[in-house]
Amino acid sequence: MGSFSIWHWLVVLLVVLLLFGSGKISGLMGDLAKGIKSFKQNMKEEEPDASMTPTTPPTAATGTIPGPASASSTATAAPHASATSSRPAA
Repeated sequence: MGSFSIWHWLVVLLVVLLLFGSGKISGLMGDLAKGIKSFKQNMKEEEPDASMTPTTPPTAATGTIPGPASASSTATAAPHASATSSRPAA
C-alpha cells in the first residue's frame, strides 16, 4: 500500500519528460556530471587549501589578569562592608 509499482514511476517519468523535455533533462545531467568530476579533481589535488595551512599558536598574554578574590581577602573585606552598612534603622 505504501510502495509504488513500476507503472506509477513510468507515469511520473512521462509527466516529467512532457513538462521539461528531454533536452533540458540531459543538459541538467551533463552539468551534474561536470560538477561531480570537478569535485573529484579538486579533492585529489595535492596542494593544501589555504584554510588548512597551520597557523602559529597564540602567544602568551604580556599582562596579568587578576583572578577571583581569595578567601583571605574576602575575610578582610567583610568588616569593612559591615562598617559601611551600619546605620540606624528608621
